[in-house]
Amino acid sequence: MDDGSQNVQDRSDPLERARTSAASAEGAETLTLAALAAVAGLSPYHFARQFTARFGISPMAFVREQRMALAASRLTGEKPPALVELAFDLGFESQEGFTRAFKRAFGVSPGRYRRKTHPAPEEIAAMSDAAIRSPLSMQPAPVLKPGFRVAGFSGVFDDATRPQIPLLWERLIQRLPLAGQIGDDASFGVCSPAQGEDGCFNYLAGVPIAADAAAPEGLEVMDVPAQTYLVFRQDTDGSPLNPQMQAAVKEIWGERVPKSGFKLANVPDIEAYPPGFEPDRPSHVEWWIPVEG
Repeated sequence: MDDGSQNVQDRSDPLERARTSAASAEGAETLTLAALAAVAGLSPYHFARQFTARFGISPMAFVREQRMALAASRLTGEKPPALVELAFDLGFESQEGFTRAFKRAFGVSPGRYRRKTHPAPEEIAAMSDAAIRSPLSMQPAPVLKPGFRVAGFSGVFDDATRPQIPLLWERLIQRLPLAGQIGDDASFGVCSPAQGEDGCFNYLAGVPIAADAAAPEGLEVMDVPAQTYLVFRQDTDGSPLNPQMQAAVKEIWGERVPKSGFKLANVPDIEAYPPGFEPDRPSHVEWWIPVEG
């Protein structure tokens, strides 16, 4: 399996820089997704995908856990602050909001936690850097793909709702073939940022249609521009597809892309399925990750 080493460059890890910033006492109080993405030098969308794939938790969930760890540490210090003061210091709008968040994290109110003199926790989010491997190979150089028009069903997802994506494919299959469909039954999953929703993404399950084809009733149409991509091929083995896909996501976004040395382009990334693809039979999927040429 090609490990992509020809593109790896010696450089500090941008995801680790961002995680360190989020874990610092100063950073955990007021950081936003956009601020963390800036530390990593990435767009919020690409940063959230890479961070979650690498560490198994979304950036803002990690920040929230760090805020709770910081709160617990202050409450068990020599001079614990007043709860209302601590709530405002940590960026909460009220003491009540802080109390609810703390109780969800530790099972007790901050006042009871302080009185019981619990030891301050170490980092709450214990994360493993161990890679989850998948049968992936990578094209030795970026590939320029022509633009195309795709029609299908779409939805907005986050890491918790990602398992619902196959429902889009079920709806699409019931409508095939579409008027104006081209491409020998190839199909595409098109991922893009969800406007105004940090940490979420839009996913369209679709098939290519002719550039002059009318939009099928009830379906969304998207024009994907010509673009240069890092192209990964994942061989699937006929076992349940979702765990295999998630393993590929972790390896591609959590390891391969950050180490590639290429700058990501702010256009959709693509899952490309070959003609005749069936999830319960051995086949393959291509992952197209857009980079600046």
